[in-house]
Amino acid sequence: MALYEHVFLARQDISAQQVEALIEQLKGIIEANGGSVGKTEYWGIKSLAYRIKKNRKAHFALLNIDAPHAAVAEMERQMRINEDILRFLTLRVEAHEEGPSAMMQKRDRDERRDRDGFDRGPRADRPRRDRREDEAATEEEI
Repeated sequence: MALYEHVFLARQDISAQQVEALIEQLKGIIEANGGSVGKTEYWGIKSLAYRIKKNRKAHFALLNIDAPHAAVAEMERQMRINEDILRFLTLRVEAHEEGPSAMMQKRDRDERRDRDGFDRGPRADRPRRDRREDEAATEEEI
């Protein structure tokens, strides 16, 4: 069987319990068609980059699926019918990630570094030029 990662966005009007019920319904569809759902994560309500069907926010959820393509196709068909689901994306992967996904990992500001991996520190060590000195230099040149 193939491995899939499935993410969907649900309307912000529904409650978190309704999203959990929706996840259970999707699990039931997958299991009824010979597959299994490994990890499920509810990411909460997040702001959208642009409006989708007049919604500015949505509930985000992730499912790690191990199922045949027919099961995933049936799940996607059911999701197209459901009015509470705004968007979904299913990707085939080689292996599922162990542990929490990138969205669930808490990043601390102190752990972040520049792209090259070095902390540049404060800017106090750089010389500062005074604007009045620049203006005086330009008047002498004229």
